[in-house]
Amino acid sequence: MNSLFDFASEPLFLGLPDAEIIYYPEFYDKPAADLMYTELVKDILWQQDEIRVFGKIHPQPRLTALYGNEGKSYSYSNIKMQPHPWNLLLQKIKSEVEKVAETHFSTVLLNYYRDGKDSNGWHADNEKELGLNPIIASVSFGAERVFQLKHNSDIGQKQNIVLQHGSLLLMKGTTQHFWKHQIPKTAKPIGSRINLTFRLIK
Repeated sequence: MNSLFDFASEPLFLGLPDAEIIYYPEFYDKPAADLMYTELVKDILWQQDEIRVFGKIHPQPRLTALYGNEGKSYSYSNIKMQPHPWNLLLQKIKSEVEKVAETHFSTVLLNYYRDGKDSNGWHADNEKELGLNPIIASVSFGAERVFQLKHNSDIGQKQNIVLQHGSLLLMKGTTQHFWKHQIPKTAKPIGSRINLTFRLIK
């Protein structure tokens, strides 16, 4: 399993089969990313939902929030979220991401990983309300975390990416049909991280 792109400054195309993934390690420079991270921690309306695992109820291992266009609810893992209205910072980030992604987004799902114990298990962003071949734009702020990818049928196809502070990861084309991804737990002492995943809900 490879670990790539830790210090690259140019957009990088992963070249994985059945996927179209582009990584921008320095989408925002450190001063800008620092300011955005601080504002997101302070101003976002974070919540912690409950999830059912093997018949037992557990608090979700991270905080989340949904912002977006009115009426564009989002459901995953038996959780249905209603969006808060866009704030100015999220609108700014959305506009800048849309220029690179060359698409418009209706919604952003935010995840707040408070430490290495917080995580997000294997999944694909393939909910029916996202439509066919959705474009997912993932912006990261704060502590670096490993983003893992694995192919659904080819067990030899795996990839690790260290998502840097201020980075952007675009997943396009058939990526969500053929690949799953996760943010695993880590026992290493690590700071908090905020991730914004922009998407278009049909």
